[in-house]
Amino acid sequence: MTDILRNIQGFVDYVRSLRGDEKGEAQVFCDRLFQAFNHAGYKEAGAELEYRVKAKGKSTKFADLLWRPRLLLEMKKRGEKLEKHYQQAFEYWLELVPQRPKYVVLCNFDEFWIYDFDIQLREPVDRVRLAELGDRFTALNFLFPENRQPLFNNNKIDVTRTAADKVAQVFNRLVQRGEKVENAQRFILQCVVALFAEDIDLLPRGLFTEFLSECQTNRVSSYDLIGGLFRQMGTQRPAPKDSRYRDVPYFNGGIFSTVEPIHLTRSEIDLLLEAAAERWSKVEPAIFGTLFESSMGKEERHALGAHYTSEADIQKVVLPTIIRPWRERIEAANTLKDLLSLRQELINFKVLDPACGSGNFLYVSYRELKRLEAELLGKIHQKSTRAANVIGTMSLVKTSQFYGIDIKPFAVELAKVTLMLAKKLALDEENHLLNVAQMNLPLDMDQALPLDNLDQNIRCDDALFCEWETVDAIIGNPPFLGGKHIRLVLGDKYVDRIFAKFPDVKDSVDFCTYWFRLAHNHLRVNCRAGLVATNSISQGKSRKAALDYITQNDGCIYDVISTQPWSGEAKVHISIINWLKTSETKELTYRIDHKIVPNITSSLKAEVDVSQAVRLKANLNLCFQGVIPVGKGFIVTESQVNKWIQSDPKNCEVLKLFSMGANLAQNPQGKPERWIIDFDNRSLEEVSDYLLPFDHVKKYVKPERESNREAIMREKWWRFKRTNEGMRKALASLPYCFAVPRVSKWSIFIPFLSNWLAGDKSVVVACDDFYVLGILTSSTHRIWMHAQKSTLKADIAYTHNTCFETFPFPQNCPEKIKTEIRAAMQAIHDYRTEQMERKQWGITQLYNQFFAEPASQLAKLHAQLDQLVCKAYGIKANDDVLKFLLELNFEVAKAEY
Repeated sequence: MTDILRNIQGFVDYVRSLRGDEKGEAQVFCDRLFQAFNHAGYKEAGAELEYRVKAKGKSTKFADLLWRPRLLLEMKKRGEKLEKHYQQAFEYWLELVPQRPKYVVLCNFDEFWIYDFDIQLREPVDRVRLAELGDRFTALNFLFPENRQPLFNNNKIDVTRTAADKVAQVFNRLVQRGEKVENAQRFILQCVVALFAEDIDLLPRGLFTEFLSECQTNRVSSYDLIGGLFRQMGTQRPAPKDSRYRDVPYFNGGIFSTVEPIHLTRSEIDLLLEAAAERWSKVEPAIFGTLFESSMGKEERHALGAHYTSEADIQKVVLPTIIRPWRERIEAANTLKDLLSLRQELINFKVLDPACGSGNFLYVSYRELKRLEAELLGKIHQKSTRAANVIGTMSLVKTSQFYGIDIKPFAVELAKVTLMLAKKLALDEENHLLNVAQMNLPLDMDQALPLDNLDQNIRCDDALFCEWETVDAIIGNPPFLGGKHIRLVLGDKYVDRIFAKFPDVKDSVDFCTYWFRLAHNHLRVNCRAGLVATNSISQGKSRKAALDYITQNDGCIYDVISTQPWSGEAKVHISIINWLKTSETKELTYRIDHKIVPNITSSLKAEVDVSQAVRLKANLNLCFQGVIPVGKGFIVTESQVNKWIQSDPKNCEVLKLFSMGANLAQNPQGKPERWIIDFDNRSLEEVSDYLLPFDHVKKYVKPERESNREAIMREKWWRFKRTNEGMRKALASLPYCFAVPRVSKWSIFIPFLSNWLAGDKSVVVACDDFYVLGILTSSTHRIWMHAQKSTLKADIAYTHNTCFETFPFPQNCPEKIKTEIRAAMQAIHDYRTEQMERKQWGITQLYNQFFAEPASQLAKLHAQLDQLVCKAYGIKANDDVLKFLLELNFEVAKAEY
């Protein structure tokens, strides 16, 4: 026996000798568990017992063991039903940020239920009994000091992905050999229902597989046998007793109302048999539809992709919008009258997803409401057994309470199937939960079959222009599409129609923004919504069109994920926003990224809301985003520049070093690396005098511009799209100015020669005073910038109209302090220049290396500058800098008008 197995067996023998007392023996259990996995003990491994966790508002509870970032372990007494404690463990896990543990384990001394909430929520990724730990310890591999990869037996994502891929392959074969796409889709969906049904006891177990095998071996017509099965599933008339279909129940007249005349080939039958061999009872409907749809039209398995809306992300909408509010009301209800009133509300509660796709959000919402229903029935049972028994035979939460809209016909059909399957699975789980609670309440009035006909609930339509159902909660993941791309993708006619419907949205914004406005308009008072968006929703024009609109119209944002990478195919960062429509002040628990905060602004921050700051007259026409060329042919090489100037010195007037932004962060002096032909606002006659540059632009830019959608771009093909005359005029009398990359990690301004040309990836300030540079470099300005910032992924985007034009500079600053700030800024500039030249670093690398090191010269110089800038403003040590600056902004603006 190896040392590992010897240790594991010793632990098993020891635990068997315990009584299984949660309070008296949990700690020694944890210590021995860590010893079994090669630690000296839990404390030596760095784990903590009885860790304080804030849960549900301000209450404090205690997690039995926390070992960041690997494990949260919750112990229960021997014999305890672990499913009863899932929600407690999940709520603890949500609160444990940062370094949230990867795995959560529920244990009752005899069983380990292992969860990985990032990939799979309600269902454990594995269940291991104490008696089998010697053979199954690899499921707990993460307990070893070296953090080995665990081997799980119940990873439903892998099962779901494989099953989805195999049925999609059959669809692809059908289409390739000439079946109509619509017919193939319907047939495959019927197969999917049958595959699920024979594994979850809606059909006689294995019946569909048996029919497929007969078609394979006996050459029986698949159209006759399989088609006959589907027709029987779609009729209420029972089959004759001597029929092959005598035990087939009625499913519904929706998905099986039409049976297409499809005859399967031998290879297609083989593929369906491979699919049937999968564990369909373990397939997760919450993600099946998306995975299936993503593999349509792709023959190879690897083309399926691992991208889908994970259930963990879906729960970040469903939990705060539906689950938490209902659970809080159920827990607060203490009389039978209140509980019965809640039950009546629950069975009338309606949910809408106006961009439902394959129904993932609706499925999870329905399943969670069924779980809440079980909790409510359990509490009613505790108050009155008689009342609970009566309710058990009455109307319950149904799939018909859920509504969806999508513009894609096949997505609509997928969503219907997803919710149909949800009915049987949710009923089985609800009965199990009630049995666990020792409530023998057969839910007779909501049988699994027939499946609900959801043709009136899930419909194919354009959510931007159709009527929405009146519901109590709106959830979903609207389509992402950047404002700059909407016309190219959707066409002018459709975009003009959008602009006509939303006349007060003046600018191009992300497509998903319109769903936020519509959702808020459709919400009734005291109803909630939760939607996913790109993280630009909290920035600039999109924020004004969506989140500002919500907060200025009785909306209260109370739970958000500020930004995270999207789990879908799009390479974007997303935000998840949940809000309540209310006309009165309510006590809410506010959460940003699962952390409890005092408030949430429309910029998705827990701070003073600076979105209402005024653009100051004193700051106008000083800060500019660079030119926008539109035409790759404008960029030329240094060798071309030298030849053209040698040919005619006059050409130097239209040839300039061009800043693309990256050079400001990466080069020691921020010097541009590219050259550009810049004809400014010269006429065609004037630019033709610069023979070689003009011929180059005519040859390489004009053909590209001729296909441009904008008439002015085609007509004046030699000019930039934006020549930025205001910037040129402001810089004309200056030897240098200050520039910053529009998108960068640090947003540090540096001196920038005025004869260089800034492109739109750069922002310049028309000033050469190191006093101004000192203010812009200080932490005071950085605090304002971060509050106002627009972002691309996780980087800072410095925008002239929000970050600079609203920023109030010190008022009436004494000249002595100005001189000291200039000297402090000069010292920083000299230090940075020397270090970057010597190390051949850009400013980003320098700040990455030293800014966060208090002992570094860079950090010390910045600290000195920050003290002087605070002195210039009169900011004291305990002042809220953001609040101070916002009030100053209002004061300056008032004085200007």
